[in-house]
Amino acid sequence: MDRAIYIAMTGAKHNMLAQAAHSNNLANASTTGFRADFEQARAMPVFGEHYPSRAYSMTERPASDFNEGPLISTSRDLDVAIAGQGFLAVLDENGEEAYTRRGDLTVDAAGQVFNGDGRPVMGEGGPLVIPPYQQLFIGNDGVISVRAPGDGPQELLQVDALKLVNPDLQTMEKGTDGLFRPNQGDAVLAADPLVEVRSGYLEGSNVKAVTELVSILSLSRQYEMQIKMMKSAEEASEASQRLLQMS
Repeated sequence: MDRAIYIAMTGAKHNMLAQAAHSNNLANASTTGFRADFEQARAMPVFGEHYPSRAYSMTERPASDFNEGPLISTSRDLDVAIAGQGFLAVLDENGEEAYTRRGDLTVDAAGQVFNGDGRPVMGEGGPLVIPPYQQLFIGNDGVISVRAPGDGPQELLQVDALKLVNPDLQTMEKGTDGLFRPNQGDAVLAADPLVEVRSGYLEGSNVKAVTELVSILSLSRQYEMQIKMMKSAEEASEASQRLLQMS
């Protein structure tokens, strides 16, 4: 009976892990630029100094869903959405370059640009810094131009450009901080001049809330089934013990 209990126990554990993945997706259904995570489970044999007669379940996150989310018009100069494939370059907590689709930008008192996660946004030569301005424009190519205080309507100064990259999606994986990084080769990607943005728009999450909710309910039923299997195995084991005592 130990095999049945072990299989049911690991199945219940990984049902909970799968629920966590779908719950995280559902919680980010309204997060700007969020990419949903897939999850899958498979049976794995237990290897060791014995015959591989035991198996356990393993839940894993094979990839993220790179389908585009809806474009939401905000009419705000500092909001940008990637048009098609591509990513914005930002700095993570360790000061290393990583990539995101989140384009709700803000400028602090020192002129440094951050996205909605508080990540410094990268320009062509490093973290993006914008001088004081009375009006700002972001072109489809990511070039940032400003009209300085006191300048006329025809006077524009090009200050920098967003660093936009377009890697092979098969080489990109999401970290626990929600940022994407290459899983092989150089950690820093080269800018791609063909990537375009749309100023005044944000990209919504690509999470399908109904699909995620249905998956959570299905996993909950599977968890209950695993618990019942464990209870049945326990009852069968107790019955076997009683038979041995009678003999």
